[in-house]
Amino acid sequence: MSAPLHENERIKLASHYLRGTLAQSLADELTGALNPDDAQISKFHGFYQQDHRDLRQERRERYLEPYFGFMLRARLPGGVCTPAQWLAIDGIGRELTSGSLRLTTRQSFQYHGILKRHIKPVIQGINRVMIDSLGGCGDVNRNVLCNPNPVESALHREVHEWAKRISECLLPRTRAYHELWLDGEQVGGGEDVEPLYGESYLPRKFKTAVAVPPHNDVDVYANDLGFVAIAEEGRLEGFNVLAGGGMGATHGDKSTFPRLADPLGFIEPHQTLAVAEAVVSTQRDLGDRRDRVHARLKYTIERIGLDAFRAEVERRAGLRFAPSRPVRFTDQGDRYGWVKGRDDHWHLTLYIESGRLIDGPGHGPMTGLREIARIHQGDFRITPNQNLIVAGVPEARKAGIERLARAHGLLAEERSALRRNGLACVALPTCPLAMAEAERYFPDFMDQVERLAHRHGLADQEMVIRMTGCPNGCARPYLAELALVGKGPGHYNLMLGGDGIGKRLNRLYRENLDETAILAEIDSLFGRFAANRQPGERFGDYLIRDGLVRAVVNPAEDYHD
Repeated sequence: MSAPLHENERIKLASHYLRGTLAQSLADELTGALNPDDAQISKFHGFYQQDHRDLRQERRERYLEPYFGFMLRARLPGGVCTPAQWLAIDGIGRELTSGSLRLTTRQSFQYHGILKRHIKPVIQGINRVMIDSLGGCGDVNRNVLCNPNPVESALHREVHEWAKRISECLLPRTRAYHELWLDGEQVGGGEDVEPLYGESYLPRKFKTAVAVPPHNDVDVYANDLGFVAIAEEGRLEGFNVLAGGGMGATHGDKSTFPRLADPLGFIEPHQTLAVAEAVVSTQRDLGDRRDRVHARLKYTIERIGLDAFRAEVERRAGLRFAPSRPVRFTDQGDRYGWVKGRDDHWHLTLYIESGRLIDGPGHGPMTGLREIARIHQGDFRITPNQNLIVAGVPEARKAGIERLARAHGLLAEERSALRRNGLACVALPTCPLAMAEAERYFPDFMDQVERLAHRHGLADQEMVIRMTGCPNGCARPYLAELALVGKGPGHYNLMLGGDGIGKRLNRLYRENLDETAILAEIDSLFGRFAANRQPGERFGDYLIRDGLVRAVVNPAEDYHD
């Protein structure tokens, strides 16, 4: 007898295209929470119910319900927004949320600490500047990533337009978002339809990225669906299509693992949307709706085989993939400082530690970006590495923008090479899945790593270092040269062996270590690397070459080793 459908499938099917009873839940003033079913449906509208975990025990002792708040994540294809939009985003963050902004690894922004009564004003506020949160979370396609660095401006503009078109193509069509948040007219009589998603949407979340070689700053192989731009003499020829990537796993469950996307083949630009829809609809129909742990596209491909999956996508899209074109990636990080584009405008990549924008003593990044937005005439571009680019700056405005960035501690030149390539997820106190600290602990951890690097003469070494509070992989830790994945309070799995360009998974090196043991391991590894590295060799490559870590061949077998 087959297993029943997962409870979330019942909730989606009964939600009347994502309406549920959200209106009633929002109107209930007796609790700061939503009805449990509505808390699931709310994700499709871009927000998660959370509670402040630092306050749980205190409130329990006072017989109070948890201190509920909500995280809202916007949809911002390619991470691009105007200065006017940024000023609105900033103002809403200060007035209606916890007072901060967070730039995400999905190349968007999110708010934390939103009270239930403020959810609708927040959504209406961003809508006034033409930003929405529909599909920011939930079992649909999430924010589409795109290379944010406009060095080759003409090519990037064209590729970014494709990212926006993919995002619109894969957007849910339900009117529920407009009815609930934007006071749209209610649709009755069963008129609402979802031509791509159907009544039950996808089995799990779905992530898409568009990369422009040689820079893999979107970590394209970590996504369910990837498009790698193939250009000749600055002209877009088409895309190599990838499918089946994903970073999530579960501690102790050997049937779960991170996975890199597989190549499906090459397509011409006009075939892009047909392929995107075909991949999504294949996952819609063949994905596992009984076990959410195995509901991502990567497990569908593992189960039915890549050749069968490719054939089904070709049938649905009405095409045949050509062989993938040769492609070379050189890095997976951001290019900091000033870069000149082909249009004689400049682009300044700023450093935002862990993507968190909040003013503090002697450090005012939120204020600094607000001041920059007031004089900037180009646009802002959020990167998939949680940083921000001030793009399209004419020569005459460079000095003024750099002066503001320097005064508010936003320039990357003030950080070490090790720290500039670091990522950390939100984790505690708001993420309900976190097992250990990440964002709050990462700066102190990096201070200690920097001291070890300096001791071994590695102060200028480029290295991809990432930290997450749990194994779900929001900061893509399994593609780092060195990563900590939270196992419990103060304890982490030490992962080693990424290649620095996002094409090789790392693997478990030591399990469930505390800080003292982690730093001792890093001290030893840095010492060996400093003594034995070859000219230009990266840390992750050295670990593989010297046999300290074995390269991952089959993630289904190697991840839990």
